[in-house]
Amino acid sequence: MTAGFAARYGPWALVAGASEGLGAAFAHQLAAHGLNVVLAARRADPLAALAKELPTDTVTVTADLSTMEGLAAVAGATAGLDIGLVIANAAYSPIGRFVEMDPALTRRAVDLNCRMPLDLAHRFLPPMVARGRGGFVVMSSLAGLQGSPPISTYAATKAFGAILAEGLWAELRGTGVDVLTCVAGAVSTPNLAGAKARPAPGTQTPEQVARAALRGLGHGPRVVPGLGMRVSSALMSRLLPRRAAIAVIARASRDLTPP
Repeated sequence: MTAGFAARYGPWALVAGASEGLGAAFAHQLAAHGLNVVLAARRADPLAALAKELPTDTVTVTADLSTMEGLAAVAGATAGLDIGLVIANAAYSPIGRFVEMDPALTRRAVDLNCRMPLDLAHRFLPPMVARGRGGFVVMSSLAGLQGSPPISTYAATKAFGAILAEGLWAELRGTGVDVLTCVAGAVSTPNLAGAKARPAPGTQTPEQVARAALRGLGHGPRVVPGLGMRVSSALMSRLLPRRAAIAVIARASRDLTPP
């Protein structure tokens, strides 16, 4: 799989939101497949430490991807590189009652979770189509399947990302470019560990989620990592009435506290 994966999605991959957790897991697995990796995130030290761990060539971009300046920094750092795979993983989730929240926080969630993958898609998909190969992964969440208090804005942005990726998957079929949304449930990242009292049933490791996403490329528009999460996805999106689904996610999120 490694040689074929590198031929289809190499020689360079871009991981947006690569400093820790899921982004770092993607970086390790892509490097194991032989891809060089561009690592983009806000914090320089974790990026530098991660780059030292990878066996392939790396470029680090310290940038706030919720800003146009940050996205421009990624564009500059990747100029001249043959980017064959993009992982749109960076995300921000303001937690709390919407009416009590600073609008700057919800705007940042929209800028990072929606504008970032949209900008990366505009920038990198046309060259991939021209070459006739490539891949684009948008990380989404089970929270985006229904209204999700107290992370209502985050959930809405994750719905946007999933639907965008599915539409692009359909548009680009037959071009050699694979688009996928990975709809993850609870993932044992540092952010989740700091926000919840105990892991939710079926919580996946970052390595499990990244592996499921990479295996899913080229096999359809959407993957939900983990059997338990696939059952939850079917239950929440197809079987339960909307009111019940919202109530379930509200109870599941009751341990969340502002960072």
